[in-house]
Amino acid sequence: PLFPKHPRRRYLHRPTNMSKLSPEVLRECVQTILTGSKEKERKFTETIELQVGLKNYDPQKDKRFSGSVTLPNVPRPKLKVCMLGDAKHCEEASALGISVMDVEALKKLNKNKKLVKKLAKKYNVFLASESVIKQIPRLLGPGLNKAGKFPTLVTHSESLAQKIEDMKSTVKFQLKKVLCMGVAVGNVAMSERELFVNIQMAVNFLVSLLKKNWQNVRTLYLKSTMGPAQRLF
Repeated sequence: PLFPKHPRRRYLHRPTNMSKLSPEVLRECVQTILTGSKEKERKFTETIELQVGLKNYDPQKDKRFSGSVTLPNVPRPKLKVCMLGDAKHCEEASALGISVMDVEALKKLNKNKKLVKKLAKKYNVFLASESVIKQIPRLLGPGLNKAGKFPTLVTHSESLAQKIEDMKSTVKFQLKKVLCMGVAVGNVAMSERELFVNIQMAVNFLVSLLKKNWQNVRTLYLKSTMGPAQRLF
């Protein structure tokens, strides 16, 4: 034959991105977490986090991946958002009950590293108007960027309420210097079905970012804020 059969060929074409997440194990983990949270109710809504351990990755050499996915059900309804806006956006955000800061307020921070760090700690995410986002490096220095919280741009043609809703539903996977990471995928007030869909989507998205897909996944755990970790994979 023109192309002799390669003895290892059948191994070369094995699909590595087939989901190895067992629906039964996932359902069981979710049930255990929800039952545990009902048995010992807290004064706040516990967040459920997906904790990931990777293998065969060298953060020093390999390309550090980063990617965001919008989940179908809002995992973090109480996400603290701050709008760095022009007059119109500040007005809109205030009406939605969102914290706002205009250019004058940002100028008052005087590029003080401690104050910028404090601001970055106070909120989970920042949004900024077009006219303001260009001035952020000049007004605040690299502080927000260093904290991984550089603002997301909002234009006047977008619905601010929708943008905030999207931010609450978006989770970000980002490889830093260590081979483990955690992202919020839900909370204990959600139904089993909602959690199931969110977790499946988050895991499959993470695997799609990895160089060797499932071959890079060492462990997957699910954990509520106060509960014990449940092993998924």
